[in-house]
Amino acid sequence: MDYLLFGVIAYLIGSIPFGLIVGKWWYQTDIREHGSGNLGGTNTFRVLGVKAGLTVTIADILKGTLAARIPWVLDSEANLLIVGIFAVIGHMYPIFARFKGGKAVATSAGVILAVEPILFIVMLLTFFLTLYITKYVSLSSMLTGMVTIIVSILLQHIAITIVLTILTLFVIYRHRTNIKRILNKTEPKITWM
Repeated sequence: MDYLLFGVIAYLIGSIPFGLIVGKWWYQTDIREHGSGNLGGTNTFRVLGVKAGLTVTIADILKGTLAARIPWVLDSEANLLIVGIFAVIGHMYPIFARFKGGKAVATSAGVILAVEPILFIVMLLTFFLTLYITKYVSLSSMLTGMVTIIVSILLQHIAITIVLTILTLFVIYRHRTNIKRILNKTEPKITWM
């Protein structure tokens, strides 16, 4: 019963479309009509700039953290990682934005932050290192998931490894069009790093 209730709450938290909220409230812009059309932080950076992009990215991370911590706040023995997965699903398919959401990266990172902050730091370092080398946000996101899985295996965190694998598969699936563009050399690169 706990998982059903917590899963619904986590899904609803994950469904909060911060990219849409920030775009419409602060900039009178629906970011779904610009750039990649995605509601996540990357498209927000691209369309609305650094301030908006950082705001959305941090908010998307924190909603994953908040959702995953629901069992802890309510003194339940439900697994935080399992509950967190529902927030990621909400982020990808938000009920508040016609089920068209982000690509699962920031919210997935937020779930890991709720459970294992050291791995979250590994994710950040890996992401920015690969971004510096490749200049591709999408590729860096996918590689970060893979590297973090390997680190979690080395640390013998079996439950986290399983959930990280699920989350990374979400990220790769959501980036399937980006993979095609990378292979075709048409994926846009960042210019600020």
